[in-house]
Amino acid sequence: MFSKGRYRWPEPLKGDKPRIWYGGDYNPDQWPEEVWDEDVRLMRKAKVNFVSVGIFSWARIEPREGEFDFGWLDRVIDKLGRAGIAVDLASATASPPMWLTQAHPEVLWRNEKGDVCWPGARQHWRPTSPVFLDYALRLCRAMAEHYKDNPYVVSWHVGNEYGCHNRFDYSDDAMRSFQNWCKERYGTIDAVNDAWGTAFWSQSMTDFSQILPPRYIGEGNFMNPGKLLDFKRFSSDALKKFYCAERDELSRITPDKPLTTNFMVSEAGSTLDYDDWGREVDFVSNDHYFTPGRSHLDGLAYSSSLVDGIARKRPWLLMENSTSAVNWRPVNYAKEPGQLVRDALAHLAMGADGICFFQWRQSTAGAEKFHSAMLPHAGEDSAVFRDVRQLGGILERLGDAGVPGTRLSKSDVAIVVDYESQWATEHTATPTQCVRHMTEPFDWFRAFADLGITADVVPIRGHWDDYDAAVLPSVYLLSDEDSRRAREYVRRGGRLFVTYYTGIADERDRVWAGGYPGSIGDVVGVRSEEFVPMGSSADNDGALDHLRLSNGVVAHDFADHITSLADTVDVLATYQAGEFTGMDGVPAITLNRFGDGLAAYVGCRLGRSGLASSLPDLLDRMGLKHDPDVEGGRLLRVERVGGAGHSEGAAGGNRFTFLFNRTMAPVETAVSGHVLVASHATIDEDRHNAMIEPNGVIVTAR
Repeated sequence: MFSKGRYRWPEPLKGDKPRIWYGGDYNPDQWPEEVWDEDVRLMRKAKVNFVSVGIFSWARIEPREGEFDFGWLDRVIDKLGRAGIAVDLASATASPPMWLTQAHPEVLWRNEKGDVCWPGARQHWRPTSPVFLDYALRLCRAMAEHYKDNPYVVSWHVGNEYGCHNRFDYSDDAMRSFQNWCKERYGTIDAVNDAWGTAFWSQSMTDFSQILPPRYIGEGNFMNPGKLLDFKRFSSDALKKFYCAERDELSRITPDKPLTTNFMVSEAGSTLDYDDWGREVDFVSNDHYFTPGRSHLDGLAYSSSLVDGIARKRPWLLMENSTSAVNWRPVNYAKEPGQLVRDALAHLAMGADGICFFQWRQSTAGAEKFHSAMLPHAGEDSAVFRDVRQLGGILERLGDAGVPGTRLSKSDVAIVVDYESQWATEHTATPTQCVRHMTEPFDWFRAFADLGITADVVPIRGHWDDYDAAVLPSVYLLSDEDSRRAREYVRRGGRLFVTYYTGIADERDRVWAGGYPGSIGDVVGVRSEEFVPMGSSADNDGALDHLRLSNGVVAHDFADHITSLADTVDVLATYQAGEFTGMDGVPAITLNRFGDGLAAYVGCRLGRSGLASSLPDLLDRMGLKHDPDVEGGRLLRVERVGGAGHSEGAAGGNRFTFLFNRTMAPVETAVSGHVLVASHATIDEDRHNAMIEPNGVIVTAR
């Protein structure tokens, strides 16, 4: 049975050695059986060793209620397994078949206006439907009983991207579940009233039955912030409860097979509380799709670092990424030469021990027919498939060299991410709609990278207070406990960076009184009386649209009006503005001595470039290492360490260094160790250096 918080990784097929898993979603039910042998031949050619099967196959497995057809699935799993390709078998519950929703339309979710989400796409089921749960668990039981002894099934793929389309449901099922959730969380209706501040606008309740989901309240009106925040928490929990029910049913029958489900962690994604979910899987899996443009590599590295944090630095699986273009953006940019391999190795560098794509063979029909795949419409005689083959060879080489089981090396710096702070800052009645929690951490990650520092991205529940330095970037919600952690961290010698919009409210979204940042004002030594949002002068002629700092950088979007400082504070930069703004000479960046540590406060949004310009002075004053001359921040350097029975940094442990070009121009760098991979790069062995082209990567071992 499943034990919360345990870790188990899919074991290799009998007789095989541990390898980096490589493959993707495989949908043989979209193709006639005569294609399957060709698929297996080409998978072997590409060194594929792991595929996820049956994710959207419910209608094929159970074509009519109670009638199960496993014959086709048995045949394809047997073909794969005999070819040495392990199967990650789906519970197949991601989308219900038409016969189910026809017989039980009450399982369909409703939007905030009460409109039904009809069948025609996917995830049109409501997470709180007891009827749908019964059908899903029956399928799980049938799948588990049939495949419990199959030697080729190495793991369970439970559901798929929970909440991608059915994150919020406003049905009566959801209403009753939300009421019960509130009762479990708060105990009494008076506690709910207190948490939500219902004395405002006469919203006080006398019974749990009066709690409604945040249904439509009219255009331009404002939902109670505490209620909305709790509904987002509830929605994450409701989907998690559904997943856990499926997981437990599968685990009860097949206790030897590890289980996972694919998260959707990205630079700005906050669909579910994935750190909370991370404790409910045997191993963490993630789907990531690139953001086109100059932030492509940085965004990938940032999100994968967060996945590594959610996994607590244990190996995780990249369940989906794309070989090239996706199909769901207004403009679906193709990947550039080198990016397929570079992106995969970036995920690997950040802790993934498996690299998979959506999907194996590109569809010729359906909504995703223009989504790229490992085997594209053009077939094996294509640049994409040649890159897929190249990547397979690289991963085999790195597997043989000992990468599996090593871990992402711990950085000196942790950047804290909090899903609940993001949810709270999404409310429509905030100081500015231009600032959310998630607008800030990525800027800090990129700014540190510009200074040659690859920071770790750590969930707020993680061990960020074990790092030499930590950043609380617009962490809007700080509970008593998290405020205490920050206070004790600095008191005992930690170096803490705090930004505007941090520590504004407690976990109920009730504002800390006494000035900002209310919960840790003593730690940073500053007190702000008012927010100073900045907009666009093009939108509002003459309105404040920026503030220049005395250190030469410019703030946009948001600033704090700091009016008082502790005696222990040094002011490092002030605003230089017209007197009419009231901001001239106001502190913008400060440094406070607190206990044995130091707390910097950045009271405005500086963006990546402003932070990169301001950080060297702060780092020097805080005694933190940085080397702005290391390729000028043009390379992203990542290390995986340990393995072979050794702890991180132990003598004899493996150490793999990944160097990625972050720019659009070639970068020359020194190279040490044995070169394992040089993609879009040339090595000069005599000079011990290399030229890394755009989209290039070098991997070395020592």
